[in-house]
Amino acid sequence: MARKLLFTISSYAYLEPRFLAAGELDRGEIVHKTFPDGERYLRVAEDPWGRDVVLLGGTPTDLDWLELYDLGCAISTGGARSLSIVMPYFGYATMERAVLPGEVVTAKTRARLVSAIPPCEGGTRVYLFDLHTDGIPYYFGDSHVTHHLYGASLVTKLIQRTMDGRSYLLGATDAGRAKWVQSLARDLDVEPAFVYKRRDPDTGKLAVTGVNADVRGREVVIYDDMIRTGSSLIQAAAAYLAAGATRCHAVASHLVLPPGALEKLRASGMFEHILGTDSHPGSQQLAPSAIESAAPLFVAAIERTYRI
Repeated sequence: MARKLLFTISSYAYLEPRFLAAGELDRGEIVHKTFPDGERYLRVAEDPWGRDVVLLGGTPTDLDWLELYDLGCAISTGGARSLSIVMPYFGYATMERAVLPGEVVTAKTRARLVSAIPPCEGGTRVYLFDLHTDGIPYYFGDSHVTHHLYGASLVTKLIQRTMDGRSYLLGATDAGRAKWVQSLARDLDVEPAFVYKRRDPDTGKLAVTGVNADVRGREVVIYDDMIRTGSSLIQAAAAYLAAGATRCHAVASHLVLPPGALEKLRASGMFEHILGTDSHPGSQQLAPSAIESAAPLFVAAIERTYRI
């Protein structure tokens, strides 16, 4: 199988070595400059003509979305035979539907932006990872084939390595994550648990009203799809500890961890471990032992696609 050419957007440079180590990929150079007025200059310095190209770039910020789009267009119009767009983190995933009149369904508009990248003759594919909702792949245009990769194997491997020999339950932050946690718990052969929440009719705020499982004298590993402010995890951990759990651990598919979030989680004193994948640049705040890389999962999926 011919080697593919890998290009990476700026914010995902940390993940590039792990992709290169996981597959038969050649590194493609990109030239970046910023003009005095703030405009950006990008140049694809490796000729993509006739090559199968992988473009690595999650979208934590609006600038990342634009860089991914700009580079995708340059690679496609530069004559790439095929293009595989790898998005470890899909920004605006929680804006997948409108709740109030006039709200922009940003997950859909951003998917349309990526879909506007001209398709390559050998196909344009988009690889997504542990999305907030399964409906997002359907927002992409038909010219771009989407593949939603699930990180259950990465999360379970990380939990097993961390909790080796210890007795624990796998907990959810709320009932909305219960099915996903039940599935992971089956894979781990442990008992699932979740907290009940009720929305105050006057303030609109959610409050924990109970825990569904007997956690007395047990450790609880709490799963959430992403850690942003950490408030949901802290609220859930407080409920499990109040119900008798001895200690809590946190694990997430996406470690967003904006400024102050990790400090807030650590200051709470509720978590022995904070774990997750390297799908988001925020993950680099944690020690390597707390991280499971998503790179091998993506590379295997890309290689499997080309073997079909």
